[in-house]
Amino acid sequence: MPKGSGFTTRHRDENGLVLVSGRANPLLAKHIARYLKKELFEPVTSFADGEIRIKIPPNLRRRHVFIIQPTNPPVNDHLMELVFMVDAAKRSSAKEVTVVVPYFGYSRQDRKEMPHVPISASVVAGMLMNAGADRIVTVDIHSEQQQGFIKGPWDNLYGSFILVPEIKKRKLKDIVVAAPDKGGMTRATGYAKRLNATGIALVYKERDVSLTNKSEALDMIGKVGARDVILVDDMIDTGGTIVNAAKYIKQRGARSITVVATHGLFSGQALEKINNSAIDEVIITDTITQPEEVKKNKKITIVTVAPLLAEAIRRIETGESISKDLIL
Repeated sequence: MPKGSGFTTRHRDENGLVLVSGRANPLLAKHIARYLKKELFEPVTSFADGEIRIKIPPNLRRRHVFIIQPTNPPVNDHLMELVFMVDAAKRSSAKEVTVVVPYFGYSRQDRKEMPHVPISASVVAGMLMNAGADRIVTVDIHSEQQQGFIKGPWDNLYGSFILVPEIKKRKLKDIVVAAPDKGGMTRATGYAKRLNATGIALVYKERDVSLTNKSEALDMIGKVGARDVILVDDMIDTGGTIVNAAKYIKQRGARSITVVATHGLFSGQALEKINNSAIDEVIITDTITQPEEVKKNKKITIVTVAPLLAEAIRRIETGESISKDLIL
């Protein structure tokens, strides 16, 4: 640079990633930033009429922006915040935009299970990519085929990375890992392998697709008598499926029942159902911000996925493999 030109060269951080968070789960985003030793920007506010306002403070030109925002309830508000943040980053000349969506709302609507319904998960994924996202990162999406809804990369991480060490702290004996429905058998098999379980069980349920959140346990495959059962699922919503499965497992003679789920939605009367159920403990992660009544509930333990997401972000930025160690 010539002397007296009036311009100065500024030192640029070698690791040019930028962390941005919406209002869905700022505490998790702060924990991730702490692990990465990076500043976190929270650019979302509201106008007087309730419309969302985004203003990202730093210079994003030629930088990799990671936007941390689960789309948990109110799902539409948090989804629109995410879409607007992606658009703002792209219009600010970001080199690449990765959306980190620990809980992916609408993920259960991943197929046409009846006529005249949308595939909402596909629509949401398309919205993010059309807004300018280059990559999606999730934790335990409801079904892995959703990764095929977009042409870009979609990295789905597994809550078991965090949850299995937590389960091992209980020092349970004669563990049987159970799935509350046939769709969860792959997940149950993965947990069983890592916990050196003595068996796997399946509770068969019937769901009326014309009704919302209605299912009934009908039968079970596997032996659970006098054993500690780990009942695994990707999420707990109204609690009906997991409570019915636990009841059935207890009737078959299980010694204890620990429910392990990545996402704790706890809609409606879910907490009341769990408190009055055969479940001894529920272990969830912090992909979703929880109210005080959940945090103080004696049956519920919350572990953080911040180390998992921070390591995934670091590897994406450096070009290291994510599938090694971080994926089930």
